[in-house]
Parts: sequence; C-alpha cells; structure tokens
Amino acid sequence: MGVRMGVLALLWGSAFLWIELALDHGLTPGWITFVRCLLGAGVLLALAYAAGQRLPRDRRTWGRLAVAAFFCNALPFLLFGIGQQTVDSGVAGVLNATTPLWSLLIGVALGTERGFGAAKVAGLVLGFAGILLIFAPWSEDSGLMGVGALALLGASASYAVAFAYMARKLAGGGTAPMALSAAQLLAATALSAPAPLAVAAGGTGTVTWAGVGAVVVLGVFATGLTFHLNYRMIAEEGPTSAATVGYLLPVVSVALGALVLDEPLTVRVVAGMAVVLAGVALTRRGRRPAPPLPPRPADRSSAVAGP
Repeated sequence: MGVRMGVLALLWGSAFLWIELALDHGLTPGWITFVRCLLGAGVLLALAYAAGQRLPRDRRTWGRLAVAAFFCNALPFLLFGIGQQTVDSGVAGVLNATTPLWSLLIGVALGTERGFGAAKVAGLVLGFAGILLIFAPWSEDSGLMGVGALALLGASASYAVAFAYMARKLAGGGTAPMALSAAQLLAATALSAPAPLAVAAGGTGTVTWAGVGAVVVLGVFATGLTFHLNYRMIAEEGPTSAATVGYLLPVVSVALGALVLDEPLTVRVVAGMAVVLAGVALTRRGRRPAPPLPPRPADRSSAVAGP
C-alpha cells in the first residue's frame, strides 16, 4: 500500500506544478481546463473499455452527470488555473485540502451531517484559522489576498458541492464506476469547451512546447491515470486508505513548488498547512472505516476530483 499511496500522492499532488508550468509557458486557464478534461476523459474511456464497462445511455443520468461535471471538474479546474496566476502552486495545494471543511459545512446546512460534536466544531475553527494564517490579511506584505486566493477557495468549495450532489443523485445508479467517471469527464469536456475563448486573457501570449507538455502530463497522468489508481486503491483497500492520500497532497505540492519552481517556503505557509490538516483530521474523527469493497458508482471517495 505504501508504494501505491506514494505514487498516487505524487501524481495527484503534482497537478498544481503542471498547472503552474502550463500558465508560465503561454496557456490560459481556459485552455488548461479544456485540454485536461479532454485527455483525462480519453484515458478513462480507454480503461473503461478495456474493463468491459459501458457508458450510461439514459438522459436522466447524463443530466445529473452534467451538474456533477460542472461543480467537480469544469468549474474547479478553471478556478485553480485562475487562482494560480497570482498564488503559488504550493499554497494552491494547501487550499485544496480544505474541501472536507466545506463538505462538513454543507452537510450541516443540509441536515445530513450526523454527530456534529465538539471535535468537528474545533476542526472547522482550526481549519479556517489555518487559512487565515496562510493569507495573513493583517500583514501588508503577505501578498496572498486577492482574486486568486478567492478563486482557489471557490474551487475547493465547488468540490464539496459536487460531492454532496453526487452522493444524493448519482450513487447507486447501476453504472460501473470507471465508465461513470469517464462519462463525467466527457461532460466536463463539453462544458469547458467555450472556456478557452471566454477566458482568453492571462497567458504569456506564446505557447511553448514546455507548456504543451505540462498540460498533457496534467491531463493524462495527474487526472486520468490518477483516478484509475485511486479507484483501484478504494476497491482493494477501502476508501479510508485512499482518503489518507488527501493529507499528503498539500505536502507534495508545497515540496514540488519549492524544489522545482523555487517558490518561497515560508514558516507561515508551512504552519498554516499543518493547522489546516490538523483541522481536517479533527473533522474526520468518529468516521467508521469502510471495508475494502468495490465502491459504488460516483461514491464521494471515488469521484473524479482533485486539483
């Protein structure tokens, strides 16, 4: 499990690095989103076909997939691209880890969250305190407050909305998980197709081969292959083991940002990351570990999400 978890964390956590490289080499957030969805869908379609899984055919499922694809893929992928134009990739990875906090808030608002005790309240307070520590709005030289930061938080909140919707509308629908996820990314590709034209600004103006290579790696490995590995871990070892990877993603993103992109590794950002992860861990206390069984279609642990 250790090797598989490490590979999955590295691939998934590196998504922020590839987004940053694509932006630095001429691609706009809209093009990154569209190509990423397209390539990720191609990988999952090939894997689903090889496994003998077929796409859903009824309009109702496709309609629900369109909603899931918007909140779980098209919108957050675009927001991460917009956010990383002004915020470092490492910080983006840390903010991505706040999704469970937003999920808990949504669960409380919808009345679906049970056992909302002192530990979860403390986790929420601690998690959002970590966000404040990272942004340091009281400091004039923090440089992190702005549209980019809001876009990154919006992306994480969008994932939480998607998970709540998918748990209600797509779980247990009868379609094989990988085929359902391939269909979801196909829908996301269609939804993000106008994005390159709508979000034309923001690139350097000249797309280089380095930028093309970065978005190809992002789509094929950090999106399509990553989901496949995540699905296999859920099926063979249970969603609890797979969820542990979520704690490693910000560590990977911060490390890669510092080592590859020479992003500043400040004490405040590292401390904020630790506080956020501690808060997330508290909100997950009391959850019963699930046995290693194949996941239900569109189970929130096997959804096509991520940075």
